[in-house]
Amino acid sequence: MKSIKDSMLLYAVTDRSWLNGRTVAEQVEDALKGGATFIQLREKNLDYDSFLAEAFEVKELCRKYQVPFVINDSVEIALAVDADGVHVGQSDMAAGNVREKLGPNKIIGVSAHNIEEALTAQANGADYLGVGAMFNTSTKTDVETTSNGMLYDICHAVDIPVVAIGGINENNILQLKGTGTDGVAIVSAIFSKPDIAKATSELLELSKQLIPEKHEIKKVLTIAGSDSSGGAGIQADIKTITAHKLYAMSAITALTAQNTTGVYGIMDATPEFVANQLDCIFTDIRPDAVKIGMVSNSAIIEVIAEKLKEYKAEIIVVDPVMVATSGSKLLNDDACETLITKLLPLGTVITPNIPEAEVLCGFEIKNKDDMIKAAEKISETIKCGILIKGGHLVSTATDLLYENGKITWFSTERIDNPNTHGTGCTLSSAIASNLAKGYPLDVSIQNAKNYLTGALRTMLDLGKGSGPLEHTYIIKY
Repeated sequence: MKSIKDSMLLYAVTDRSWLNGRTVAEQVEDALKGGATFIQLREKNLDYDSFLAEAFEVKELCRKYQVPFVINDSVEIALAVDADGVHVGQSDMAAGNVREKLGPNKIIGVSAHNIEEALTAQANGADYLGVGAMFNTSTKTDVETTSNGMLYDICHAVDIPVVAIGGINENNILQLKGTGTDGVAIVSAIFSKPDIAKATSELLELSKQLIPEKHEIKKVLTIAGSDSSGGAGIQADIKTITAHKLYAMSAITALTAQNTTGVYGIMDATPEFVANQLDCIFTDIRPDAVKIGMVSNSAIIEVIAEKLKEYKAEIIVVDPVMVATSGSKLLNDDACETLITKLLPLGTVITPNIPEAEVLCGFEIKNKDDMIKAAEKISETIKCGILIKGGHLVSTATDLLYENGKITWFSTERIDNPNTHGTGCTLSSAIASNLAKGYPLDVSIQNAKNYLTGALRTMLDLGKGSGPLEHTYIIKY
């Protein structure tokens, strides 16, 4: 079922005044066919058995169309048919009492006419508010109309969805624009029409104009270790992603105690906790791209690979952190094997430096020809883009992209800056950011290298050792 907030867009309230020989269920199905996003069954004068039978019919229709369904006023009927919830007015049962009867998982809507009523309803457990009447209405002749100003104030005073109700039709609906309402509740402008489906469809399109377009932002997930000094790992990744004006998320594989002079302690996350983080991310804010950095053991690597396959992650940049700049291995042989066989093949592109590429290809890389041979060898088992970073070669700072047999070289000026802590993390997360924006791989790499060069050129100088980059230079200067 959709979230309650999204379901408020076109909230249809039944009224048997306009049946004209048809049943309520038949009219409701027409409204659902037209795009109604929420149904309230309102019966003021029907006997219990008839109301119950009708409620069962409407419930089945709403289940079919996957639309929330509530009963007006009657908690008993709602419980009997297992409706999604109840809507009550100010003169009906208090929301807190309704909650006691319905339990924690049902929807409770409450009518409100002012801020005090709205805040009270929210405090008592209401899931949404119906505010009105906004215009004069034939269905309720004994209520005063609510101003747009009051609707605005209520919408901005509460944290739950608000739907405007009362006399709303195709001619006045757009007068509610700018109030902050999450949708409109409509009675006669739907159910009195000869073609209910058509009327509903037209009102749905109008109601969409009331809701400001969501600010769309691309999301990038970094799966890596934490660097307490902020220069590498998830901290560098988050800064880089943010500098690219994207939304950053993280799954932490390990905590490190480190600074610019070295690493002084590592505490691995458990595989179960890494899995838990990834479940939380992918089931809520799905990333448009994933960057993977330090993964410290086989069990964590396996969990990451399983979760990426389970959630069908589409863009994956893997920085295979296997060998330190000094040449020391950072992963044991088992972890290296798991990385190579299970995680790297999932990548859109992998970004090994020269020592890491040597591990992957099995021979020494001394020059550009060797880089090509290494990429060809690696591609025999890892079928993705391969970016071999040439920064470790004395003669060149040129990087090689090998993609589907095509070779592309990327050359940038070598910046004489001793503060290079986190350059690998920064480059790979910048590539992921550009891929998330929709750029092709070669353009993403060039953009990322330009960004990295700019970060080096600012000459940030922090700490006693190899210091960090100025990741935010692009939005500061």
